[in-house]
Amino acid sequence: MFALPRLCLLLAGLLAGLLVWAPATLAADADSRPQGLLLQIQGTLGPASLDYLEDGFARAEKQGFEAIILQMDTPGGLVSTTRELVSLILNSHVPVITWVGPAGAQAASAGTYILYASHLAAMAPTTQVGAATPVNLMGGGTPAPESQPADTSSRSSLEQKQLQAAVSSLRSLAERYGRNADWAEKAVRQADSLTAQEALDLDVIELMAADLDELLQALQGRELLLKGDQRVQHSPAPLQLVEQNPDWRHQLLAFLTQPTLAYFLLLIGFYGLLFELSSPGSLFPGILGACSLLLALYAFQLLPVNYAGLALIVFGVLLIIAEALVPSFGILGIGGILAFTSGSVLLMDSEHLALSLPLIGGLALIASALLLWAVTRFWTLRSKRPTIGQEALEGEVCEALEDFSHKGRVRFHGENWQARRTHPEGVIRQGSYLQVTGHQGLTLMVEPLHASRTETVR
Repeated sequence: MFALPRLCLLLAGLLAGLLVWAPATLAADADSRPQGLLLQIQGTLGPASLDYLEDGFARAEKQGFEAIILQMDTPGGLVSTTRELVSLILNSHVPVITWVGPAGAQAASAGTYILYASHLAAMAPTTQVGAATPVNLMGGGTPAPESQPADTSSRSSLEQKQLQAAVSSLRSLAERYGRNADWAEKAVRQADSLTAQEALDLDVIELMAADLDELLQALQGRELLLKGDQRVQHSPAPLQLVEQNPDWRHQLLAFLTQPTLAYFLLLIGFYGLLFELSSPGSLFPGILGACSLLLALYAFQLLPVNYAGLALIVFGVLLIIAEALVPSFGILGIGGILAFTSGSVLLMDSEHLALSLPLIGGLALIASALLLWAVTRFWTLRSKRPTIGQEALEGEVCEALEDFSHKGRVRFHGENWQARRTHPEGVIRQGSYLQVTGHQGLTLMVEPLHASRTETVR
C-alpha cells in the first residue's frame, strides 16, 4: 500500500539529483576544455592597438591559455606599432594564430608582417593579403607595377636601405615558418596582393577557414613552432574561445589618438588660452584651453608627428592672433594662414593617419574669413569719428553762458568750460551755439556754429 508512494518519492529524488548534477557536469567539462584567447585587430594599427594587444598577451601567458587567436582586418598602421607587435608575437610563449576574417577583410601593409610573424596563418575566403611596400608608412619607396621590377635606381640611398630592411625582415619571417619567401619579397618591392585561395596555393598561409569554428576544428592536434625550436602540439579537443574586448582605457586611448581629434584639441587649446589672456577672470576658456592643449600634446607624443609641421601650425596660429590684435593690413594674417595650412599637411608622418585635406582646407577658409573680418573691422573703426577721449571734442556743439568776444564761459556736455575763440571777430551773445574746433588743456577753442545764431558787433 505504501510501496508506490515511496517509489514515486525515490524517483522524484533521483530526477532532482540528475537535474542538479547534469548541468554541473557539463559546466565542469566545458571548463576543462582548453581555452583560447580571442583578440581583435580592427582598423589602423596605432598606440591604442598595441596597448590592447600587450594586455591580451600578458593575460594569455598569466592565465595559461593554450592559444591566442588574432582576428585581423587592417589596412596597415604605424611602423613602430608594427615592429613592436611583430616582436611581441615572436617572443610569445603562447602560440599565436592569426586569422584574416571575416569575409571581405584584409591584411594589407603592416597586416602582412603580422600574418607572417604568426605561428599559424589563416584567412577566410574573399579576403586579401599583401601590398607591403613601405610607402610613407615604413620610410619611402613607390610601388612599381606588378609586371615590372621596382626601379631602385630612382630611390635615394636611405630609401633603398629602408626598402631592403623591410624585404629582409619579411623574408626572415617567411623562412622561419617555411612560408613563401619569394612572394614576401614581391609584396614589399612590387606591392603585390593575393586572395585567400592564391595565398594558400603559394604557401603564404597554412589554412583557409570560413569562420572561427572551422578554424578551431582545423587546429585540433596541430603542431606549431614557438620561440626558438620549441614545438607545441594542440589538444585534440577544440578550443573554447574567451573573447577580450578593449576596456574603457583602451577605448579612451584610441579616441584621443585620432589625428583629427588631436588636431582640434590643439586649436581649441590655443584659442582657449588666448581668450583667457585677453579677458582675465573668465576661467572656463582658460581651463578648457589648458586641458585641451595637454590632451593634444599627450596624443602627439604617441602619434608619429612631424615636429616641423607642428611648429608651423603653432607659428601660423600666433601670426593670425597677432593680425587680430595688431592689424598689419593682412601681411601677418596671410603669412599665418600659409604657415597653418603647410603645417597641417606636414603634421602626420604616416600614410594611414594623415589629416584630411578637405578638413585642412575648411579650417584654412575659416581662418581666412576671420582674418578678413578683422581687417574689415579695423578699417571701419579707423574711418569712424572718435567717440571718447580728447579727439572726440572736435566738432561738438556747446552753448555760450555769457557775452564775450575773445574769452568766456560755455556749457559743454552739462559742464561749464572756459572757452576762447580762435579768430575773435565781433561779440558772441549769451545762448549762442558754438562749435568746438580743438582744445588747449582745459580751455576749449570755439567758433560760431552758424552765422545766423550769432550777433557780430563791429
